[in-house]
Amino acid sequence: MHAGKTVAIIGAGPVGLAAAAHVMERGMTPIVLEAGPEAGHSVRQWQHVQLFSPWEYNVDKAAARLLAPTGWNSPDPHVYPTGAELLERYIEPLATKTPLRDVIRTSCRVTAVGRAGFDKAKTKGREQAKFEIRCQNGKGPETLRADAVIDASGTWASPNPAGAGGLVALGEREAAERISYGMPDVLGKERARFAGKAVAVLGAGHSAIGTLIDLTALAQQTSGTRPIWLLRGTDPAKAFGGGANDKLAARGELGAHFASLVGSSQVQVEAGFPVAAITQADGRLRIATSSASCGRSVVVDELVVATGFRPDLSFLSEIRLRLDPAIEAPVALAPLIDPNEHSCGTVRPHGARELAQDDAGFYLAGIKSYGRAPTFLMMTGYEQVRSIAADIAGDKAAAARVELELPETGVCTRGGVEGGPAASGCCGGPAKQDASACCAADESAKKAGVAGCGCS
Repeated sequence: MHAGKTVAIIGAGPVGLAAAAHVMERGMTPIVLEAGPEAGHSVRQWQHVQLFSPWEYNVDKAAARLLAPTGWNSPDPHVYPTGAELLERYIEPLATKTPLRDVIRTSCRVTAVGRAGFDKAKTKGREQAKFEIRCQNGKGPETLRADAVIDASGTWASPNPAGAGGLVALGEREAAERISYGMPDVLGKERARFAGKAVAVLGAGHSAIGTLIDLTALAQQTSGTRPIWLLRGTDPAKAFGGGANDKLAARGELGAHFASLVGSSQVQVEAGFPVAAITQADGRLRIATSSASCGRSVVVDELVVATGFRPDLSFLSEIRLRLDPAIEAPVALAPLIDPNEHSCGTVRPHGARELAQDDAGFYLAGIKSYGRAPTFLMMTGYEQVRSIAADIAGDKAAAARVELELPETGVCTRGGVEGGPAASGCCGGPAKQDASACCAADESAKKAGVAGCGCS
């Protein structure tokens, strides 16, 4: 029975709030713990960015049901919102005008999670113990207890460093004043920082591409602005995406537009450029592929590091986690999203079964559940927490049910080989019995003993 269960939810972003809505709809009590001063704190850091998916994919169903009695007007499902519009028209009303307002605790940073009275090594009776959550707020430390925990804290606060080996590049910390991470507001509030400057952007994902597109627009408006693309790989075309084959049109258009900018030499491309060292001289940065003088280098005014993010697992050291050693995602989910195998954003829907950890009642959700893997879609997180809430409530049938169809990217890398448009459909489709299978063909291949992705 779930009556009286309390569920602690870490993070008040879109997925955390959706989790709270589903938990509340199930008759349980959510407690949402948000490190920032307001709900959607991380979204506020990229509110200038337009989402790749339209409103129909960015509003959770349980959240919409909570909003309906408030007189909330559902946005046009076919319009692509910016982060600011997501905040104004969805996150803020959900956090302030529904019953969720009474369960959200802001400026409350979680510092540790464990089992009350049980250290990580102690087993007997562990599952019956409540979770103990330590928080830090303006009043000082606080301890809460809950029957279950959903960690939807995201990865925004843990960007990957510039160093090619996953380590901080030599001199990176010392040059912090001239380095930005993620996707800075190049055409807005941070315009003065980049206008008229030589700006290197390191990375090959959507954040890097979006920033380079904004820098080319800034270059057309302000002379002296020079965008430089630092690419660790040797094939720039891999960053262009699925184009017209991408079912999310805005995502496909972004890659196609960027390809045209590169083709017309509006972006200086430095491919095969693994950053090893950053030094400062005369107010500028020298970014080099080696700490020795023999490596390649570029000299710029600013560096934008858009190399992705990684999960912060530091406050979960007393939780029994079962994570893939490379991707740092739950072991049942990792094979579906491992970029070493494929790069589909259309990873099949998944839920409690794949996300539950060895400490029963603890789940990773949202982009944090993807570990170091890229290409997370918000609607994937909504399906995750719907399933998790059902699982906590004891409704195993609903937890196992799939209630989401994901759009295809139009491009898939399988086993390190680019599949192109012909590979579309690689990872879509309903959940299978084999949690490691990404589609029907892959499941069949696995049953036949085929190694790797199996759906090529």
